[in-house]
Amino acid sequence: MKLGVVGLPNVGKSTLFNAITHAGAEMANYPFCTIEPNVGVVAVPDERLDKLAALYNSKKVTPAVIEFVDIAGLVKGASRGEGLGNKFLSHIREVDAVVHVVRCFEDENVTHVENSIDPVRDIGTINLELILADVEAVEKRQDRIRNAARGGADKNAAAEFAFLEKLLAHLDKGLPASALAVTDEEKAMLDNLFLLSSKPVVYCANIAEKDMGADEDSLPLVRAVKEYAAMHHAGVIVVCAKTEEELAEMDPDDAALFLEEFGLKESGLSKLIKASYALLGLISYLTAGEKETRAWTIAAGTKAPQAAGKIHSDFEKGFIRAEVVDYETLLECGGYNGAREKGKVRSEGKDYVMKDGDVVLFRFNV
Repeated sequence: MKLGVVGLPNVGKSTLFNAITHAGAEMANYPFCTIEPNVGVVAVPDERLDKLAALYNSKKVTPAVIEFVDIAGLVKGASRGEGLGNKFLSHIREVDAVVHVVRCFEDENVTHVENSIDPVRDIGTINLELILADVEAVEKRQDRIRNAARGGADKNAAAEFAFLEKLLAHLDKGLPASALAVTDEEKAMLDNLFLLSSKPVVYCANIAEKDMGADEDSLPLVRAVKEYAAMHHAGVIVVCAKTEEELAEMDPDDAALFLEEFGLKESGLSKLIKASYALLGLISYLTAGEKETRAWTIAAGTKAPQAAGKIHSDFEKGFIRAEVVDYETLLECGGYNGAREKGKVRSEGKDYVMKDGDVVLFRFNV
């Protein structure tokens, strides 16, 4: 999974990126200090892996990973080349989802490009630039297929052109592509366009240190972001990027104590990953043994043969069955053999839909 971290300049975007990836993106109190996208690969925190590894005395533990891309700060007019212009837009096209950092704190020492704090306005600024860039992309596609679609001789081109007109009318209203109601056929055409405003979004409300541990709904700026996200079916989390940066420098035990002091159960990274998984409809199944314990990320609804194919294509081609036990039952039984003796291991066929936390042994023959 690849997530693009975006936001206006000086909203805490690179601070948060540094905290969650330890990649060391340059930070400064001026726009565009991030000119080339910084990339960091982060292990997905999953305590199930450590417990399984201890149970099996695994020599290797391999978590699922997420790639974060810190994309240069964006300003009004970017779609027309203002600021870094289209340079950042190409990087957004490559990600699976967008983490949109919005500033929900006052600090006279940190400038704001609009000289005032209004997260919903800031969200609108970036969203409008994405939509304007999409309008240009749709019009270019129309120009390419116009001759083929004319007169209806090419039925596929004619159908696509009609859809593009519908889509363009929608975008011209200032609405993102993700908000357009589409048929299955139209969805395939929409997906092929790779539009910026069709990306799933997690809004990340960046709060001040003094607001850590406060009731989120008591913070007016955060409440405004949550209301906006709810209206647009987007994910939302609340973090303090500056605190996350401090946590990243601590050892795990000290970090846990620090979070406990504020009454927090998990770090911003953990919240962000959970929100991203939920937004993209992803789950993890697990494999465990003496050689390796590993998490595999798949889309919710994936059937056993396709899940097996994540490990190796031969597993999917020669799939026979999946021997499955859920994670908690496996621990309670003291391992796979104990679970089998108690009749807790299920033999599942090609139509089995994988569940989060399934511990699986695939049987195959090629």
